[in-house]
Amino acid sequence: MVNPWKIKQAANVVLSGGIIAYPTEAVYGLGCNPLISSAVIRLLQLKHRPMEKGLILVAADILQLKPFITIPSNEILRKITESWPGPVTWVLPAKPGIPPTLTGAHQTLAVRVSAHPLVQALCREIDQPLVSTSANQESAPPARSALAVRRFFGQEIDFILHGTVNLSARPTEIRDALTDKVLRAG
Repeated sequence: MVNPWKIKQAANVVLSGGIIAYPTEAVYGLGCNPLISSAVIRLLQLKHRPMEKGLILVAADILQLKPFITIPSNEILRKITESWPGPVTWVLPAKPGIPPTLTGAHQTLAVRVSAHPLVQALCREIDQPLVSTSANQESAPPARSALAVRRFFGQEIDFILHGTVNLSARPTEIRDALTDKVLRAG
């Protein structure tokens, strides 16, 4: 169930440069405003994640992602939109000027339109995509509850949006949109 007041609280934290934890389809995610580089860097430091790997942006719809990515053809557009909203993350060419805090060592960006109602409500409230990475430190299993997030990160997270994840689901599949190659199985 979507609590509008909690969504507004989470959105205010994101828009002011904070880091939040929130439920996704399979695990809890950590997120921040992709346009505030200090927030992205802080998130990477919390996870002990090398910037070279890059991050995922999650959105309520494809329009929120268009300022960040280039969709090379109508065929690719059709292919990705047929899988959304849903558990497939697509890697697409990044628009010029997208910072390496998001792309890492790549010229591409991983993006997804989520089917989770809280993620959708949050992205609509902030009117943009959200950085999305699993709520864990690099190489640890991802958190699947708000309590697990708190155990991992203590008070280092600015806000936890409580909700449910599908405990039987696996993290989203990641595919290269140009080659269809599976980069991470779901």
